[in-house]
Amino acid sequence: MKNLDAHLNSFATRCFRNVADCDYISARMCYRAGLISQFHWAALQAFEKYFKAILLYNRIKAKNIRHNLADAQKLTQRAPFTIRLSDVSKKLLSHLNDYGRFRYLETSYFIRGPKLVELDKAVWELRRYCRVLDYELPIPSKGPKSMLKLELERNENAERLPFQQFHIIGGKLEAILKKKTDPARAPLIWQNGFYGSSRRKRVSVPMHSYSENSPLFLHPQLIDHVLEFIHIPKDVVAAYRAQANKSLNTDACDAGAG
Repeated sequence: MKNLDAHLNSFATRCFRNVADCDYISARMCYRAGLISQFHWAALQAFEKYFKAILLYNRIKAKNIRHNLADAQKLTQRAPFTIRLSDVSKKLLSHLNDYGRFRYLETSYFIRGPKLVELDKAVWELRRYCRVLDYELPIPSKGPKSMLKLELERNENAERLPFQQFHIIGGKLEAILKKKTDPARAPLIWQNGFYGSSRRKRVSVPMHSYSENSPLFLHPQLIDHVLEFIHIPKDVVAAYRAQANKSLNTDACDAGAG
C-alpha cells in the first residue's frame, strides 16, 4: 500500500487519540455529575486509547491488551523512549485498571480524593507522547536528521511551563479549545488546570467519597446462578467461587462448633 506509514499514523490519530480525547471529556462530565461508575469507565477508555495510539505510532503490536492498562503500559516499554508519568498519575491508572472495566457492578468499587484533577494531570502527561516522535527530518546537503531527541526534550520542557502552552498539532482537544462555540469546550475547560485558554493556578472541584458493593460481593453464592443468564469475566467468576467456598467452609465450621 502506498504511503503505508502515513495511513497507519492517521489511523492512530483518528481512531485512538481523537476518540480518547472525546472519552476524556466524557469522563469529566460524568465526574461533575457524580456518575462515578461511568467516570471510571470513560476514563479507562480514554487511557486505553491513548496507550493504543502510542503503541501504533511506534509500530508495537498490541492485539490482546483489550481494557488492561497495566498490559498496555508494559508494552510501551518497547518504545524508543520512556514515558514520564508522576506517581499520582501512575496511581490513578492503577485505580482505573482495578475498577474501570467493570461496567455492570460485577465488583465493588470506591472513589476518594480529587480524582478529576488527577485525571487532567494524567491525560496531560500521557497525551504528550500520543504523536509521532521518532521520525527523520530531511536536511538539504546533510541528509536526514533524527528528531526523537528534540521531540522528547519538548515534552520534558513542557513540564516547566504553564501546562496550557503545550499543544499537539492537529489535536482534537486543541480544535475544541480553539472553537469557542464548540459544545464540548465548556465541559473540557471547567475547573481544568491543564487545558484551557488561560493559565490556572487553582481549581475548585468536588471530591467525591463514595463506594458501592456488588451484589455478588454480598452474596457470592449467587455467581453460578447469574452465569446461567449472562457473561462474567473468568477472573471475576474464579474470585467469587473461591469466596463462596470459603463462606461455605466457615459456615460448616460454625455449625460443627455449635
